[in-house]
Amino acid sequence: MITTFRGKRITGVLGVLPENEYDYDIETKPFQTTHTKRLKRIMGYGKRRAAKSTTTTSDLCVFGMDYILEQKWINKDEIGAIIAVTISPDHYVPHVSNIIHGKFDLPHDIVCLDLPQACAGYVLGLMQAFMLLEHMPDKKVLLFTGDVLCRKEPETPLAYPVFGGDGASVSIIENDEASPDIYMNVYNDGAHRDMLIIPAGGFRLPRSPETGVLVDIGDGTMRTKNCMWMDGSSVFNFVQREVPPLINELVEYSGKEMDQIDWFLFHQPNKFMLQKLADKLKVPYEKMPMNVVGDFGNSNSNTVPFAMASNLADKLKDQTFSCCMSGFGAGLTWAAAILTLGNMNFCELIISDL
Repeated sequence: MITTFRGKRITGVLGVLPENEYDYDIETKPFQTTHTKRLKRIMGYGKRRAAKSTTTTSDLCVFGMDYILEQKWINKDEIGAIIAVTISPDHYVPHVSNIIHGKFDLPHDIVCLDLPQACAGYVLGLMQAFMLLEHMPDKKVLLFTGDVLCRKEPETPLAYPVFGGDGASVSIIENDEASPDIYMNVYNDGAHRDMLIIPAGGFRLPRSPETGVLVDIGDGTMRTKNCMWMDGSSVFNFVQREVPPLINELVEYSGKEMDQIDWFLFHQPNKFMLQKLADKLKVPYEKMPMNVVGDFGNSNSNTVPFAMASNLADKLKDQTFSCCMSGFGAGLTWAAAILTLGNMNFCELIISDL
């Protein structure tokens, strides 16, 4: 799918981090080998954020919503829809979007939707927001991303190295007739869905004591069936094969040249993957932020808004830039957007007590 949206823009982005910060060297000390040291250097692993063991995705989202309302960046009667992107919901039912709606006693004529998406979730959430705004010209859409796949207490040791992180974000998307066109493309390959999978937890294989036992999933990598399993080399090859054509197609469709794009805000599984993508696209490294995975961990759909809030916060408040966003991974799904970002009402990264 490739398409154009008109008269839409992002007017604010807030990133929400858990307060617990973990250091890669300290966490991996029980397993530290030449291999883990090499991973740190090549992949860019450094620090990450993990929510407390009792914190849920909606807790982080509600914390962010509280902050936005306190700052008066939106009024309740302006909200037309709530979209929550997560693969770690509080419950199967009710949905995170409904929990947020109820926590703030919002009007009943608000659309609430959850999108169970991971790596490409922010781009897909934007697409859903743009489509909803076609039918609510006088309203705004709140787009939440959030995951707590890594939550733990500080004193709890790891059973194996973990490089992911937790967090949430809130973006405000609204209609603006003066905004430049937005270009988006999306592709999927469900035939290779098992490259990224959490085997247990759904109705196919409910969690049990047996699914919590560590097993070797290949190359000596130990995981339980309750955790994410990734075929690392296959995922890397998929990203290098499919994402450059995705971006090239969208740049051509937009009528732009690659060097006219100021920032490439990509999902951040690791620094090595981003460097290889930048090389293939002939994009200078300084145009593609790569610090999020090393500062906060790989937090799925949060990495794109975190890249904005941690690198461009001041710039996006009073300047405008041509930006290319992209998310790629679980599904398998790969998606991109070319849009103008800037003149935002807010762009911040805050730390919660969760």
